[in-house]
Amino acid sequence: MNTQLLIQLLVNGVVIGTLYGVVAMSFVLIYKATQVVNFAQGELLLIGAWVCWWLLTKYHVPFWIGMPITLVFMFIFGIAIQIVILRPMIGEPIISVIMVTIALSTVFSALMKWIFGVNLQPFPDIFESRIVTILGIQIQTVYVLSLVVSLAMMAGMAWFFRVSKYGLAMRATAFSQQVAQSLGISVKNVFAMAWAISAMVSAVAGVVVAVVNGVSAGLSVYGIKVFPATILGGLDSIGGAVLGGIIIGVLEHLAHFIDSEYLHWGNLYEIAPFYVLIIVLMIKPYGLFGTKDIERI
Repeated sequence: MNTQLLIQLLVNGVVIGTLYGVVAMSFVLIYKATQVVNFAQGELLLIGAWVCWWLLTKYHVPFWIGMPITLVFMFIFGIAIQIVILRPMIGEPIISVIMVTIALSTVFSALMKWIFGVNLQPFPDIFESRIVTILGIQIQTVYVLSLVVSLAMMAGMAWFFRVSKYGLAMRATAFSQQVAQSLGISVKNVFAMAWAISAMVSAVAGVVVAVVNGVSAGLSVYGIKVFPATILGGLDSIGGAVLGGIIIGVLEHLAHFIDSEYLHWGNLYEIAPFYVLIIVLMIKPYGLFGTKDIERI
């Protein structure tokens, strides 16, 4: 057994898993606030990556300036989606709102292809060295950065929900919209803030992936890849999303090791998360930390 390769893949799995956890948090944010699964989440990653790429390549903006501009743009863009498209859907059946997010996914994907084309575009180099060696293990520099940023965002999200005014408002709204309104909380503003933060967090993940793999329409697939992590952790659990992302990241790379060393199927890396999704739904439909809905008849 190639122990060195196994350790390398497991470390990569943990690092990438934290990135999955960040994207999974975006799913959870919107679900906790609105009870809607956003199937356009992958396209938000794609838009954030394209916006940052456009600033860096067309206007030669330094990355440390271009990234904050991208985050501000995505924050406003998320609010605009909620106000213009989704706010009129308040009160409609949940399935109708979900279908709207599916339609948004298609529209955003087509719009990005129309504006930026369909060819893969390399992301500008933002580090002097693309690879760093830690304890004899080679890791891409951007993944190290993503690990630090992901941990910082997770800590920030924990603080946001426990201390900040909007975080407490989101928790109250997730518990009961009627109770939140009776306490003077604007549910509409909470919905808009959830979409804004979700779009901004997605942009961070999109840029990290784009730095490694370049920018193309295929980047939006990460929205679907991360969905098993969201289900595994629980659709309404921030901590579960983080843990689910790490578990899926490790399982993906472990599946890659088993496939390359023993099975030689060629696609186990891609389908392993969805095997996990099926098993989890069969055993624990609400995920590891999801809240069970108890109905009495």
